[in-house]
Amino acid sequence: MEKIKAAIVGYGNIGRHVLEAIQTAPDFEVAGIVRRNGDADCPKELKEYKIVKNISQLPKPDAAILTVPSLKTEEYAVQILSMGINTVDSFDIHDLIPETRKRIMKVAVEAGRVAVISAGWDPGSDSIVRALMQAMAPRGTTYTDFGPGMSMGHTVAAKAVPGVKEALSITIPLGTGIHRRMVYVEIIDGYKFEEIAAAIKSDPYFVNDETHVVQVSSVESLKDMGHGVKITRKGVSGKTQNQLFEFGMKINNPALTAQLLVSAARASMRQKPGCYTMIEIPLIDYLCGDREDLIRRLV
Repeated sequence: MEKIKAAIVGYGNIGRHVLEAIQTAPDFEVAGIVRRNGDADCPKELKEYKIVKNISQLPKPDAAILTVPSLKTEEYAVQILSMGINTVDSFDIHDLIPETRKRIMKVAVEAGRVAVISAGWDPGSDSIVRALMQAMAPRGTTYTDFGPGMSMGHTVAAKAVPGVKEALSITIPLGTGIHRRMVYVEIIDGYKFEEIAAAIKSDPYFVNDETHVVQVSSVESLKDMGHGVKITRKGVSGKTQNQLFEFGMKINNPALTAQLLVSAARASMRQKPGCYTMIEIPLIDYLCGDREDLIRRLV
Protein backbone atom coordinates (compact mmCIF):
# COMPACT_ATOMS: atom_id res chain seq x y z
CA MET A 1 0.00 0.00 0.00
CA GLU A 2 1.38 3.40 -1.02
CA LYS A 3 0.94 5.60 2.02
CA ILE A 4 -0.47 9.13 2.03
CA LYS A 5 2.22 11.57 3.15
CA ALA A 6 0.55 14.14 5.41
CA ALA A 7 2.06 17.25 6.96
CA ILE A 8 0.58 18.65 10.16
CA VAL A 9 0.43 22.46 10.10
CA GLY A 10 0.18 23.73 13.67
CA TYR A 11 0.78 21.71 16.79
CA GLY A 12 -1.67 22.60 19.53
CA ASN A 13 -4.40 20.45 21.06
CA ILE A 14 -5.79 19.28 17.72
CA GLY A 15 -2.37 18.92 16.11
CA ARG A 16 -1.26 16.50 18.84
CA HIS A 17 -4.32 14.34 18.26
CA VAL A 18 -3.82 14.48 14.47
CA LEU A 19 -0.37 12.99 15.01
CA GLU A 20 -1.90 10.14 17.04
CA ALA A 21 -4.57 9.54 14.38
CA ILE A 22 -1.93 9.36 11.64
CA GLN A 23 0.23 7.04 13.73
CA THR A 24 -2.67 4.57 13.97
CA ALA A 25 -3.77 4.85 10.30
CA PRO A 26 -2.22 2.06 8.17
CA ASP A 27 -2.42 4.12 4.96
CA PHE A 28 -0.73 7.31 6.29
CA GLU A 29 2.71 8.50 7.24
CA VAL A 30 3.87 11.78 8.77
CA ALA A 31 5.63 13.95 6.19
CA GLY A 32 6.60 16.51 8.82
CA ILE A 33 5.22 19.05 11.24
CA VAL A 34 5.08 22.81 10.74
CA ARG A 35 5.40 24.81 13.95
CA ARG A 36 5.70 28.55 14.50
CA ASN A 37 8.95 27.97 16.44
CA GLY A 38 10.26 25.22 14.20
CA ASP A 39 12.25 22.64 16.16
CA ALA A 40 12.94 25.00 19.07
CA ASP A 41 11.57 23.65 22.36
CA CYS A 42 10.41 20.59 20.47
CA PRO A 43 8.11 18.26 22.46
CA LYS A 44 9.58 14.85 23.15
CA GLU A 45 7.00 13.01 21.02
CA LEU A 46 8.18 14.89 17.90
CA LYS A 47 11.87 13.97 18.06
CA GLU A 48 11.58 11.35 15.30
CA TYR A 49 9.88 13.72 12.84
CA LYS A 50 11.08 16.57 10.63
CA ILE A 51 10.03 19.86 12.24
CA VAL A 52 10.06 23.07 10.18
CA LYS A 53 8.75 26.64 10.27
CA ASN A 54 7.36 26.56 6.73
CA ILE A 55 5.88 23.69 4.73
CA SER A 56 8.16 24.58 1.81
CA GLN A 57 11.04 23.17 3.89
CA LEU A 58 9.54 19.66 3.74
CA PRO A 59 9.73 17.14 0.90
CA LYS A 60 6.44 17.79 -0.89
CA PRO A 61 3.60 16.05 1.02
CA ASP A 62 0.39 14.76 -0.53
CA ALA A 63 -1.79 16.66 1.94
CA ALA A 64 -1.49 19.29 4.64
CA ILE A 65 -3.75 18.98 7.67
CA LEU A 66 -4.33 22.52 8.96
CA THR A 67 -4.76 22.80 12.72
CA VAL A 68 -4.57 26.59 12.85
CA PRO A 69 -7.23 29.03 14.16
CA SER A 70 -10.25 29.27 11.87
CA LEU A 71 -9.61 32.90 10.96
CA LYS A 72 -6.16 31.87 9.62
CA THR A 73 -7.42 28.83 7.71
CA GLU A 74 -8.05 30.47 4.33
CA GLU A 75 -4.66 32.16 4.33
CA TYR A 76 -2.86 28.86 4.90
CA ALA A 77 -5.08 26.90 2.50
CA VAL A 78 -4.54 29.33 -0.37
CA GLN A 79 -0.77 29.34 0.11
CA ILE A 80 -0.43 25.55 0.37
CA LEU A 81 -2.87 24.69 -2.43
CA SER A 82 -0.87 27.01 -4.69
CA MET A 83 2.16 24.83 -3.93
CA GLY A 84 0.35 21.80 -5.34
CA ILE A 85 -0.60 20.22 -2.00
CA ASN A 86 -4.09 19.14 -0.88
CA THR A 87 -5.41 20.84 2.27
CA VAL A 88 -7.86 19.80 4.97
CA ASP A 89 -9.12 22.08 7.75
CA SER A 90 -11.76 22.33 10.47
CA PHE A 91 -12.93 25.91 9.77
CA ASP A 92 -15.95 26.25 12.06
CA ILE A 93 -17.60 29.64 11.58
CA HIS A 94 -20.83 28.33 10.04
CA ASP A 95 -22.07 31.56 8.46
CA LEU A 96 -18.77 32.13 6.63
CA ILE A 97 -18.38 28.63 5.16
CA PRO A 98 -20.19 29.15 1.80
CA GLU A 99 -18.19 32.22 0.76
CA THR A 100 -14.92 30.79 2.11
CA ARG A 101 -15.55 27.62 0.11
CA LYS A 102 -16.08 29.63 -3.07
CA ARG A 103 -12.82 31.53 -2.67
CA ILE A 104 -10.77 28.44 -1.88
CA MET A 105 -12.51 26.57 -4.74
CA LYS A 106 -11.03 28.97 -7.27
CA VAL A 107 -7.50 28.46 -5.96
CA ALA A 108 -7.88 24.67 -5.70
CA VAL A 109 -9.14 24.30 -9.26
CA GLU A 110 -6.40 26.52 -10.66
CA ALA A 111 -3.78 24.50 -8.76
CA GLY A 112 -5.34 21.17 -9.74
CA ARG A 113 -5.58 20.16 -6.07
CA VAL A 114 -8.28 19.34 -3.52
CA ALA A 115 -9.31 21.21 -0.38
CA VAL A 116 -11.73 19.84 2.21
CA ILE A 117 -13.00 22.58 4.50
CA SER A 118 -14.92 22.43 7.78
CA ALA A 119 -13.90 18.80 8.30
CA GLY A 120 -14.54 18.60 12.02
CA TRP A 121 -17.50 17.18 13.90
CA ASP A 122 -19.66 20.30 13.67
CA PRO A 123 -19.47 21.46 10.99
CA GLY A 124 -18.43 18.12 9.52
CA SER A 125 -19.72 14.75 10.65
CA ASP A 126 -22.80 16.37 12.22
CA SER A 127 -23.47 18.02 8.86
CA ILE A 128 -23.61 14.55 7.30
CA VAL A 129 -26.06 13.39 9.99
CA ARG A 130 -28.30 16.42 9.40
CA ALA A 131 -28.23 15.79 5.64
CA LEU A 132 -29.16 12.12 6.15
CA MET A 133 -32.03 13.08 8.46
CA GLN A 134 -33.35 15.51 5.87
CA ALA A 135 -33.20 12.79 3.21
CA MET A 136 -35.26 10.59 5.54
CA ALA A 137 -37.83 13.32 6.25
CA PRO A 138 -37.58 16.05 3.60
CA ARG A 139 -40.09 18.30 5.40
CA GLY A 140 -39.54 19.09 9.05
CA THR A 141 -37.31 20.82 11.57
CA THR A 142 -33.85 19.87 12.83
CA TYR A 143 -32.39 21.07 16.13
CA THR A 144 -28.71 20.73 17.00
CA ASP A 145 -27.90 21.10 20.69
CA PHE A 146 -24.21 21.22 21.68
CA GLY A 147 -22.63 20.47 25.00
CA PRO A 148 -22.30 21.00 27.74
CA GLY A 149 -18.62 21.24 27.02
CA MET A 150 -15.59 23.18 25.88
CA SER A 151 -15.76 24.75 22.41
CA MET A 152 -12.31 24.81 20.81
CA GLY A 153 -13.14 27.49 18.21
CA HIS A 154 -14.87 29.80 20.68
CA THR A 155 -12.02 29.39 23.16
CA VAL A 156 -9.43 30.32 20.53
CA ALA A 157 -11.51 33.34 19.51
CA ALA A 158 -11.73 34.55 23.11
CA LYS A 159 -7.99 34.07 23.64
CA ALA A 160 -7.29 36.22 20.58
CA VAL A 161 -8.93 39.30 22.14
CA PRO A 162 -6.26 41.83 23.23
CA GLY A 163 -5.77 41.76 26.99
CA VAL A 164 -6.81 38.12 27.44
CA LYS A 165 -4.08 36.02 29.04
CA GLU A 166 -6.05 32.76 28.97
CA ALA A 167 -9.63 31.80 28.14
CA LEU A 168 -12.12 28.97 28.16
CA SER A 169 -15.51 28.95 26.41
CA ILE A 170 -18.13 26.48 27.62
CA THR A 171 -21.25 25.79 25.55
CA ILE A 172 -24.47 25.20 27.49
CA PRO A 173 -27.44 23.81 25.51
CA LEU A 174 -30.76 25.50 26.27
CA GLY A 175 -32.76 23.30 23.85
CA THR A 176 -34.14 23.65 20.29
CA GLY A 177 -30.74 24.73 18.99
CA ILE A 178 -30.34 27.67 21.38
CA HIS A 179 -27.11 27.94 23.38
CA ARG A 180 -25.53 29.93 26.17
CA ARG A 181 -21.78 30.67 25.99
CA MET A 182 -19.95 30.88 29.31
CA VAL A 183 -16.55 32.47 28.72
CA TYR A 184 -13.98 32.42 31.52
CA VAL A 185 -10.99 34.71 31.12
CA GLU A 186 -7.76 35.63 32.84
CA ILE A 187 -6.89 39.30 32.22
CA ILE A 188 -3.47 40.81 31.56
CA ASP A 189 -2.64 43.60 34.00
CA GLY A 190 -3.52 47.02 32.64
CA TYR A 191 -6.54 45.94 30.61
CA LYS A 192 -10.16 46.62 31.54
CA PHE A 193 -12.44 43.65 31.98
CA GLU A 194 -15.49 45.55 30.70
CA GLU A 195 -13.77 46.32 27.37
CA ILE A 196 -12.59 42.73 26.95
CA ALA A 197 -16.08 41.38 27.71
CA ALA A 198 -17.61 43.71 25.12
CA ALA A 199 -15.03 42.65 22.50
CA ILE A 200 -15.75 38.96 23.09
CA LYS A 201 -19.51 39.42 22.86
CA SER A 202 -19.20 41.26 19.53
CA ASP A 203 -16.93 38.60 17.96
CA PRO A 204 -18.55 36.57 15.10
CA TYR A 205 -18.21 33.42 17.21
CA PHE A 206 -20.38 34.86 20.00
CA VAL A 207 -22.57 37.57 18.53
CA ASN A 208 -25.55 35.28 17.79
CA ASP A 209 -25.69 33.58 21.21
CA GLU A 210 -26.37 34.58 24.79
CA THR A 211 -22.82 35.13 26.07
CA HIS A 212 -21.59 35.66 29.62
CA VAL A 213 -17.96 36.60 30.29
CA VAL A 214 -16.55 35.86 33.73
CA GLN A 215 -13.15 36.93 35.06
CA VAL A 216 -11.31 34.18 36.96
CA SER A 217 -7.90 33.81 38.58
CA SER A 218 -7.16 30.45 36.90
CA VAL A 219 -8.67 29.12 33.68
CA GLU A 220 -6.58 25.95 33.87
CA SER A 221 -8.52 24.73 36.92
CA LEU A 222 -11.75 24.82 34.84
CA LYS A 223 -10.58 23.02 31.68
CA ASP A 224 -12.24 19.84 30.45
CA MET A 225 -11.95 18.75 26.79
CA GLY A 226 -15.26 16.86 26.93
CA HIS A 227 -18.13 17.93 24.70
CA GLY A 228 -21.24 16.48 23.11
CA VAL A 229 -24.11 16.95 20.70
CA LYS A 230 -27.73 15.89 20.30
CA ILE A 231 -29.38 16.29 16.90
CA THR A 232 -33.15 15.90 16.65
CA ARG A 233 -35.36 16.03 13.56
CA LYS A 234 -39.14 15.80 13.53
CA GLY A 235 -40.61 15.69 10.07
CA VAL A 236 -42.55 14.04 7.28
CA SER A 237 -41.59 11.06 5.10
CA GLY A 238 -43.73 11.24 1.97
CA LYS A 239 -47.15 12.02 3.46
CA THR A 240 -46.52 10.31 6.80
CA GLN A 241 -46.28 12.71 9.75
CA ASN A 242 -44.48 12.47 13.09
CA GLN A 243 -41.20 10.89 12.01
CA LEU A 244 -38.72 11.50 14.84
CA PHE A 245 -34.96 10.91 14.57
CA GLU A 246 -32.28 11.49 17.21
CA PHE A 247 -28.50 11.29 17.12
CA GLY A 248 -26.22 11.94 20.06
CA MET A 249 -22.63 11.56 21.22
CA LYS A 250 -20.32 12.55 24.05
CA ILE A 251 -16.76 13.11 22.92
CA ASN A 252 -13.27 14.40 23.51
CA ASN A 253 -13.42 17.46 21.26
CA PRO A 254 -9.86 17.68 19.83
CA ALA A 255 -9.49 13.89 19.43
CA LEU A 256 -12.64 13.56 17.31
CA THR A 257 -11.81 16.66 15.27
CA ALA A 258 -8.35 15.25 14.57
CA GLN A 259 -9.65 11.85 13.52
CA LEU A 260 -12.10 13.44 11.08
CA LEU A 261 -9.34 15.63 9.63
CA VAL A 262 -7.28 12.54 8.87
CA SER A 263 -10.29 10.77 7.33
CA ALA A 264 -10.97 13.85 5.21
CA ALA A 265 -7.32 13.95 4.10
CA ARG A 266 -7.76 10.37 2.87
CA ALA A 267 -10.93 11.38 1.02
CA SER A 268 -9.15 14.36 -0.55
CA MET A 269 -6.91 11.97 -2.47
CA ARG A 270 -9.99 10.49 -4.18
CA GLN A 271 -11.69 13.69 -5.43
CA LYS A 272 -11.40 15.81 -8.56
CA PRO A 273 -9.76 19.24 -8.07
CA GLY A 274 -11.92 21.64 -6.10
CA CYS A 275 -13.02 22.62 -2.62
CA TYR A 276 -15.45 20.38 -0.75
CA THR A 277 -17.40 20.29 2.48
CA MET A 278 -17.86 16.87 4.06
CA ILE A 279 -21.45 16.41 2.83
CA GLU A 280 -20.25 16.64 -0.79
CA ILE A 281 -17.91 13.64 -0.53
CA PRO A 282 -19.07 9.98 -0.73
CA LEU A 283 -18.92 8.44 2.74
CA ILE A 284 -16.90 5.48 1.56
CA ASP A 285 -14.04 7.78 0.52
CA TYR A 286 -13.35 8.60 4.18
CA LEU A 287 -12.64 4.97 5.01
CA CYS A 288 -9.42 2.98 4.85
CA GLY A 289 -9.64 -0.35 3.06
CA ASP A 290 -10.64 -2.09 -0.15
CA ARG A 291 -13.78 -0.53 -1.63
CA GLU A 292 -15.48 -3.82 -2.48
CA ASP A 293 -14.75 -5.20 0.98
CA LEU A 294 -16.15 -2.05 2.62
CA ILE A 295 -19.33 -2.36 0.57
CA ARG A 296 -19.65 -6.02 1.50
CA ARG A 297 -19.27 -5.28 5.24
CA LEU A 298 -21.20 -2.01 5.57
CA VAL A 299 -24.13 -2.20 3.18
